[in-house]
Amino acid sequence: MKLFSFLCPHGLTNCYILGASREGGGGEALVVDPGSVEAELVDCIESNGYVLCGALVTHGHGRQVSGLRSLKRIYDVGVFAVNGTVQGCAAAAVKDGDALSIGPFSVDVISVPGHTSDSAVFLVGNLLFTGDALTAGLVGPTDSAYGAAMQMGGLRGRILSLPGDYAVLPGRGPPSTLETERRFNWDMARYRDVHARKPGFRTAL
Repeated sequence: MKLFSFLCPHGLTNCYILGASREGGGGEALVVDPGSVEAELVDCIESNGYVLCGALVTHGHGRQVSGLRSLKRIYDVGVFAVNGTVQGCAAAAVKDGDALSIGPFSVDVISVPGHTSDSAVFLVGNLLFTGDALTAGLVGPTDSAYGAAMQMGGLRGRILSLPGDYAVLPGRGPPSTLETERRFNWDMARYRDVHARKPGFRTAL
């Protein structure tokens, strides 16, 4: 598999293309979080001869998906998201624990609500597309203490507990690794320290 990363200029968010090449040329590709559709992204798909077989949406914030309608005007591509509609586009609704087969790609869905109610992490091979739920050194901001606790529980129980190491590809900021986040994520350490000092206390991060 080949991974390409693009910075969407208006929202400073990351968009990814994951390509699987066929012997003799061409292949299939997934796009993750199409925050905008720039010439560079289209050129990547076309120059590699990829057939776009799916668009994965980690959550429905506009910065992550505002390019979705433009993408669908160019390509006949199915959308996969927790919500059945994204930016006015119909999507195949996915849920926690789903194991998707999209073209040649096997995609596991891990629901991690908190930053938004529809936040999901997509696991493809050794790649974790985490949206804004988990970024390098931080976790996603939430609107309430309950949301923060729910997100932290999901990250610890479903993501950090995965065996081995994985590449973490967030919705914004630089990539990381799961082992790095286990050891050095500042928000997780702060959350743990708050609980150690004040049992039962919850704070939004």
